[in-house]
Amino acid sequence: MIIDVLATDHALAVVRAPRVDDPGALCAALVAGGIRAVEFTFTTPGVEEIVKAAVAAQDAPGNQDASGAIIGVGTVTSVAQAESAIAAGARFLVTPGLHEGVAAVARGAGIPFLLGALSPTEVMRAVEWGSAAVKIFPASLVGPGYLSDLRGPLPDVLFVPSGGLHAGNAGEWMRAGALAVTAGSSVVSATAIEAGDWTGITERARDFVAAARVGD
Repeated sequence: MIIDVLATDHALAVVRAPRVDDPGALCAALVAGGIRAVEFTFTTPGVEEIVKAAVAAQDAPGNQDASGAIIGVGTVTSVAQAESAIAAGARFLVTPGLHEGVAAVARGAGIPFLLGALSPTEVMRAVEWGSAAVKIFPASLVGPGYLSDLRGPLPDVLFVPSGGLHAGNAGEWMRAGALAVTAGSSVVSATAIEAGDWTGITERARDFVAAARVGD
């Protein structure tokens, strides 16, 4: 399901903040801006509780915080983190690099995952291990032209670039062949989350998605 959502929305929101007091409202703000895939990360203390709250907001019948968001967990760097993220209700996992143990845990649980990779060898390994799509990271290091080059010999791989993306360059990455692009602090900053600036987050999400769709 996460791949279908990414293919439709062309965007994945990555939330990196010291704290997230109202994950339901944050998810609703992002969805209102056109981004349904929301990735909380292990760089936030107590992320499992945040994920539980976000998932509960989506699952509770009649819950006013339900937004249709698909909740995942990123910066997964160990088997233990993968297991705790899945136990908290994550619907997908994302890693910054290759991790065979995380891939095995996700496969065993029937949870789709995106492994981080950069070189062609890493991309091929990620696909071999069952990555639903491959996260190109750090995307800011290589640029959209690199993705075009990767897709030459690897045309069937689904790519999601991450790192340094914003409304000003999202369309370039989509034109280079990305399945979706990652919206980080340019859309959902720690400051905006702390201030509860849901309107601002929605507006920036909408701008980001519009820029990404230029690549259609």
